[in-house]
Amino acid sequence: MFDALALKKQFPIFTHHPDLIYLDNAATMQKPLCVLDAERFYYEHHNANVHRGAHRLATAATDAFEGARQIVAKFINAASFDEIVLTRGTTEAINLVANTWGNGLVAGDEIILSSLEHHANIVPWQMLAARTGAVLKIIRLDNTGAVDLEHFANMLSNKTKLVAISHVSNAIGSIQPITWICEAAHRVGAKVLVDGAQAVAHLSIDVQALGADFYVFSGHKAYGPTGIGVLWSQSNTLNTMPPWQGGGEMIATVSFEHSTYAAAPYRFEAGTPPIAQAVGLGAALTWLAALDRPALLAHENQLRAQLEIGLAKLSGITIHGTSADKAALTSMTFDKAHPYDVAQFLDHKGIAVRVGHHCAQPLLHTLGISGTLRTSFAAYNTEQDVAAFLDALSEALELLS
Repeated sequence: MFDALALKKQFPIFTHHPDLIYLDNAATMQKPLCVLDAERFYYEHHNANVHRGAHRLATAATDAFEGARQIVAKFINAASFDEIVLTRGTTEAINLVANTWGNGLVAGDEIILSSLEHHANIVPWQMLAARTGAVLKIIRLDNTGAVDLEHFANMLSNKTKLVAISHVSNAIGSIQPITWICEAAHRVGAKVLVDGAQAVAHLSIDVQALGADFYVFSGHKAYGPTGIGVLWSQSNTLNTMPPWQGGGEMIATVSFEHSTYAAAPYRFEAGTPPIAQAVGLGAALTWLAALDRPALLAHENQLRAQLEIGLAKLSGITIHGTSADKAALTSMTFDKAHPYDVAQFLDHKGIAVRVGHHCAQPLLHTLGISGTLRTSFAAYNTEQDVAAFLDALSEALELLS
């Protein structure tokens, strides 16, 4: 058994808001005390800029920062710490690839996206296509909301240079068969970027086994701080990519005539990095790794099953995304009520959910809807949370219909 109720006591926000039922975890997760303590300890004991300092605080800060990089590498089973670029989040990591590796594309090259993608995995590639003349191609979905793999396979050709795809859909929860997708893409010489923002906190990620060329995620969706994220790629790929931003830290030498650049990952970390946030991310991933991950995944899936069984007993509700391989996330609309009105009612009951297009407007357009109400689970959610949500939802629908 996974004891979520005991685990919940490690999260101070529930002490400050004892009646809070937090079901907005796909947007951001709450932070355990150990993460908050790690950031505060850094600021109280080691606060200094990293690298090149000759004093003890700078050494301690550098050790803490680079220690976090090591923790990330171990957590996703990277071959080496220098495969880990620390960014401000998933969005920056994708933009980094689009503005470095992507500048090697030429007119007529093809980038394949899926219909599931978050705007962060659409807009940078649109901008790249506008700069280079590359062409975007979109994989359609099957009737469950999963990627149509036959359609994808038929799209691949020697013109395909990149496949950019989410590991888990943030809007409807579909989990993609990443290893299969990577193998298919590599057969035509294409690279694969995986948006792992919704996967890292729930699935066990082994980047060497997955076979992707780039894997990106954010700290705040994995119990860590905001303002920190990760780009993983193999060192030999990273070192072929030009720097994106210029300034301190990313250089080897600078003169007015010419500058040379550091090896990866440092060539992509211009300026003072998010040091405290990296320390917090390291603490979050250490905390998460210490849990029984299979039991946590089973617990989250059980909560989703409980929820969707309960939803089936209520009339006038449509669940969007019914893939057999799905994360602990449920997106729904109502025949006789607007999702926003329902969410406002739930908020009065202390239940936090997400409404809107979830930064996936093309997906919702494909589904023929303008927005949904989304619930998403994490380690601290309980069966009581689900029961309270279902009771409040039933009351809301009765009142609003």
